Amino acid sequence: MLEPLGVDEATFAVYHALLSHPDSTPEQIAKLVDRSTGEVEALMDKLRSLDLLVPTWTNPDGEHAVHPRVGLTGLAERRRAELNKALLQLKEAEASAEVIAEQYNELLTSRSSGDVEVLKGRANASRRIEELALKAKNGFWGLVPAHFDDTVPSSDRSPDFELLERGLRMRTVYLQSMTVSKQALEYVETVHRLGGEVRVTPTLPMRLLLFDQEIAVMPMDPENPTAGAVIHRTPAVVAVAVALFDAYWSRATDLFDPSDRDGEAPLTPHEAEVLRLLAGGAKDEQVARLLGISLRTARRITANLSERLNAASRFELGVAAAKRGWV
Repeated sequence: MLEPLGVDEATFAVYHALLSHPDSTPEQIAKLVDRSTGEVEALMDKLRSLDLLVPTWTNPDGEHAVHPRVGLTGLAERRRAELNKALLQLKEAEASAEVIAEQYNELLTSRSSGDVEVLKGRANASRRIEELALKAKNGFWGLVPAHFDDTVPSSDRSPDFELLERGLRMRTVYLQSMTVSKQALEYVETVHRLGGEVRVTPTLPMRLLLFDQEIAVMPMDPENPTAGAVIHRTPAVVAVAVALFDAYWSRATDLFDPSDRDGEAPLTPHEAEVLRLLAGGAKDEQVARLLGISLRTARRITANLSERLNAASRFELGVAAAKRGWV
């Protein structure tokens, strides 16, 4: 019942034992909860990270379990603050999406304007986008909410690579789900090597392409990618599109963050949330439902994490993740 606070059954058992037997050693606690000493020490580390096990004031070398009213209330407040922050960010993103959607709908009624170009059908839109990319002089930015396996070029030579070799500045935000695809990761590694910037985020509102921050390309129907696209050159619409891109870019995760320690691949938002949910005792079905992903994808993320951390069980995965400070 404390899983939403990050306290699973095993962690609570050690916490309760420490409360009931405050002077016990890890070996003694291990006997009380019927676990190995190594497991208990790992769970005690988790309790320290949750501020449920803290140094004793009167004895710097000693520790004591924090009173539940203080410790668990603090965890609840921290979790509530995290949720409130996430809700605020979601509201800001929804507001930005609503603004651009309203502007988009208004301009769709003015198709005869020279600042708006309507392209019916996917083939026509693709050809025109390629032409715009070839004419671009400075930058090519994009929000790509489609599944990456549907968007990654089938050949080894992508037009994106040619744009980068021309010196074009490229920024792309993909869905977080792309990180489970080996083909996708190989593709973005090449983009990164050529100077492109790639970030990922769990959700995106619509497909959006920006050329030189002067032309914005949006789908004619966000729910139907085959319907075609609309090209906007109106400064007001482009400015709103740039603001929408900036909003998602600023919150997205950099797949190639140079500050990452030891050169290790960074933990993605989806992976971090999966670890948090697993640490709380969630099953694969619950993880999939809470993250809005398929059960197969949830299991694949868990399997990838287990492989990265060389963990043979859920418990070992939690221990290894805790040691790295990931949960």
